[in-house]
Amino acid sequence: MPGFYVAPKIPNYHLFLAIFGILFHVMMVNIDPILYIGISQSFFAFILIVSKRPWTTANRIMSAWLFFIFIELLFALLNSTVIEMYAFPFVAFTYGPLLYLYVQFMVHPDKRFNWLVLLHFIPFVVFFTVSVIFRDIPLLKDLRTFFKPDRFITLRLVYSTVFFLSVTVYSILSFIEIHRHQTFIKNLVSYTSGMITLNWLKILSISFYVAFLVFFILGGLNMIGNFIPFDPYFVLFTFITIFTFVYSLYVIKQPVIFGQEIRVPDEEKGEGEKYAKSGLRDDQARQYLKKIIKVVEEKKLYLNRDLSIQDLAEETAIARHHITQVLNEHHGKNFFTFINEYRVQEVIDRFRDPKNNNFTILAIAYDSGFNSKTTFNSIFKNQTGITPSEYRENSTGISL
Repeated sequence: MPGFYVAPKIPNYHLFLAIFGILFHVMMVNIDPILYIGISQSFFAFILIVSKRPWTTANRIMSAWLFFIFIELLFALLNSTVIEMYAFPFVAFTYGPLLYLYVQFMVHPDKRFNWLVLLHFIPFVVFFTVSVIFRDIPLLKDLRTFFKPDRFITLRLVYSTVFFLSVTVYSILSFIEIHRHQTFIKNLVSYTSGMITLNWLKILSISFYVAFLVFFILGGLNMIGNFIPFDPYFVLFTFITIFTFVYSLYVIKQPVIFGQEIRVPDEEKGEGEKYAKSGLRDDQARQYLKKIIKVVEEKKLYLNRDLSIQDLAEETAIARHHITQVLNEHHGKNFFTFINEYRVQEVIDRFRDPKNNNFTILAIAYDSGFNSKTTFNSIFKNQTGITPSEYRENSTGISL
């Protein structure tokens, strides 16, 4: 109408960016709200994981990690508002070792705690001591003076180098440990699950390193010039707060990987195992392989979405480590691939059956033993070279 001003409509994503920009500006001006949120989150997450059952070594390590995060955020708040608590942050030297130890005890739940693991925390103890000794000296108060040629420049260089190496080395070790676990688990189960493969932990461990890498880059920019208008520690504390929330959410949901039904015997452990001490003769191995194939095909065990090597061992009366050896050495496949090839063939057979024309591809996949759409699509394409929808359309002319 004439005489009235109509405000332009703002797209949703513009509104989101505007709100994010305001929050980011507020955070850069005052980090205290982020610290309060992080302190509350880490403390209550610590309480929840401490009370979680079963009380495993992995849970103990994660609860210790959350407690250290709580302490660091609390110290940061006191350091900025009440009293100088330290010359530079030192708690972060526990993050890399705790991540690595948590991964180790997650993938090896039967592993006993050895007090020698405390050697991982030597840098933490050293820099904690140094930080307390030089508490009244603002060694890292302003990163723009990092390369100032005073008597503490060597200490600052050693601190930053060890800090970077700690985060980098332990992140790499954690990634390698998870990757080995994901490779090994395919000898035990025929299905995928984030709680078993620890894929969530791999993603978060990568995110953990990337976030610290961003912090190092921003810190470097501040050291060589006034390129960013805020303290890089603001970004770090924000990340730690988000990290605490996400990690604790997954850790609380995470069960013990190997229950009674999928316990890892000693002879199955180790990378590149050659089964030299199994005592299984070649003729006996061939007989086992024939029996395994016969039982799987006749009883269609692959239709069980949660089929594990323990289930197959009970059906065939063959020891699990012998099944693993036979499949790897005499069939050229791990247990995961062996079972899922049958599932793919089952899907193909059902595609060709006209009575299944009214069923969706996903419904057929689930009925054929798959428990994940992503896993099904990946395995099917890897085995056939085309997607399930392309295969079905090419073979039957039906696209559902």
